[in-house]
Amino acid sequence: MSLTIGIDVGGTKVFAGVVDSGGRMVEKLKRSTPAASPEQTARVIGEAILELLERHEADAVGIGAAGFIDSAGSTILFAPNLAWRDEPLKKQVERHVGLPVVVENDANAAAWAETNLGAARGYEHVIFIGVGTGIGAGIVINGQLYRGRWGIAGEPGHYRVIAEGINGPEVTQAAREGDAVALRCFEIVGDWLGQGLAALAAILDPDCFVIGGGVSDAGDLLIDPAKAAFAGALTGGHYRQHAEIRLAQLGADAGVIGAADLARRSFGLQALAS
Repeated sequence: MSLTIGIDVGGTKVFAGVVDSGGRMVEKLKRSTPAASPEQTARVIGEAILELLERHEADAVGIGAAGFIDSAGSTILFAPNLAWRDEPLKKQVERHVGLPVVVENDANAAAWAETNLGAARGYEHVIFIGVGTGIGAGIVINGQLYRGRWGIAGEPGHYRVIAEGINGPEVTQAAREGDAVALRCFEIVGDWLGQGLAALAAILDPDCFVIGGGVSDAGDLLIDPAKAAFAGALTGGHYRQHAEIRLAQLGADAGVIGAADLARRSFGLQALAS
């Protein structure tokens, strides 16, 4: 069974894993991201890959990063939480590790993993929404990842609602304990999310939405108001099928698993066994 390496690069950590063709994570490791230095970030990625190669024989590497990736899967055009600007990451890492590399948006990688192995398994028209500090998305149409003409499709918005203050886990815990203000926060966020999904449904008509990212840890506290808002805002909702709205199943591993399989497919290796 062939192995590939997936990398999920965020503003604070590099998460690397060896993944088999069944989507199983054989080994994983994490390293801190030197976000202010593109060169140092590439070095940390390369060193993580080489460490995994000491114990596993892998054939290719897929890297997922939050940002704009060119259509060739080679250069990071812009990353909001890292210093990458027109950074030729593919060439840098290939030179370091001696394996073929493909670079992909992190939400695209997560969307691919959730469609093939996670919450949207069995669906062919899927929109993955990652809700955290910002909002990212990945789109699968007819079972294929949709990147758009320039490789930058799936960017509904990156924003921080409140710059400072209490964090998401604290609000979630308070809501679970019945705090009225915290519950109202989730009603508001869920309403925004549901209306956003309705707008995406009007444009792309998916059969499944998958909600991931840190905010999704709230579970039904978020999903229930989102479903209600979606049903109320969906254009012609009484005369059409409603897309499923599901929580992601693969958690933090989705980006690594998806990136590894996209590398496997890009270089003609054994595809993910769904």
